[in-house]
Amino acid sequence: MPPEPDEPAPRPRIPRWAEWVLVVAGALLVAFVIQLTSLQAFSIPSESMLPTLHKGDRVLVNKWSYRLHDIHRGDVVVFSRPAEVTDPTIDDLIKRVVGLPGERITISEGRVSVNGEVLTEGYLPDGTMTEPTGPITCPPSHPCVVPEGALWVMGDNRGNSHDSRFFGTIPQSTVVGRAALRIWPLDRFDAL
Repeated sequence: MPPEPDEPAPRPRIPRWAEWVLVVAGALLVAFVIQLTSLQAFSIPSESMLPTLHKGDRVLVNKWSYRLHDIHRGDVVVFSRPAEVTDPTIDDLIKRVVGLPGERITISEGRVSVNGEVLTEGYLPDGTMTEPTGPITCPPSHPCVVPEGALWVMGDNRGNSHDSRFFGTIPQSTVVGRAALRIWPLDRFDAL
């Protein structure tokens, strides 16, 4: 007669409070990984994107967009603060992409032109004038050329935006991602 198998020892039971700690820690870890790699909320620090975005609005930024496709003209992007912007309370800026690598930007008679063609900017309110308000003026006689790996960005509030007219082009490598959704305030929840 064969010997009877030993019964396995009962596994110690994890206390219910420890299970909850593990669940909460797991959820926080997943949220952290998503924020780090995919989506992140940003608060709009100024009025430079009016009327599209208001100061204090919160937007959800898709960090994967530009791993899947190129940056397009008209995209609203969040990027690291250029050194020329000296306000230490601002880490990131949000602006609209106007010029892409290799393009020539000019500002004249209240309009932006790209490679000699007046840019159609349907996202701006009718009658918006773009003036060379900063030290970088881009007149037709001396267009601003966007270097490879760089972008020309401008705020929608052209009369009150510290943008490429002040700090020049930005490296594409500083772009955090594309602003995809306005998530706050709730009554203005909308895709960008």
